[in-house]
Amino acid sequence: MRRPDRGVFVSDFVRIRPTADRRVPFARWAVAQTPKIRTSGPDTFTVPVNLLAGMPEDILIGSDIDGHRYVSPEEDEAEGRPAPGAELRGVATADGLAPASVPQQEADAEEPLPERTDETYAPDSSPLPEPEPAAEADDRPDGVFPCPGCDREFTSERGRDTHRRLKHADA
Repeated sequence: MRRPDRGVFVSDFVRIRPTADRRVPFARWAVAQTPKIRTSGPDTFTVPVNLLAGMPEDILIGSDIDGHRYVSPEEDEAEGRPAPGAELRGVATADGLAPASVPQQEADAEEPLPERTDETYAPDSSPLPEPEPAAEADDRPDGVFPCPGCDREFTSERGRDTHRRLKHADA
């Protein structure tokens, strides 16, 4: 959505609502910016997206950023949560992560893919069904609509009818 008075997109901004104990430090940081960061509500600031990555983390902890609570990496580490985007291998069980049932294979971009053997499939895997035989080909593929007045073909009836009205109006 575009704000007509400023010529900027609303998606270029995020709304940040700091916690009550971090509101004053956040306001100090906001007025130190050039141009100053403005409030968009009694306890909400509208911050350009490009400034978000450079903000001091201590004023963001616990804040709501566009409706989502900001969680610092230190908080994740203290609570034992994995970092976002962590790669998990294996199956989660009540006892922890079970090892993967199939060994991981490595491949380089320039080399062909390794051959698949029976060991590359998990013990509980089942083969895919065989593909159905191809249907007999029609003279004309689906979605082709020929014009009766000339040899042109169209992808929709509407296109063919419009063409016929414009080019073959006398017929």
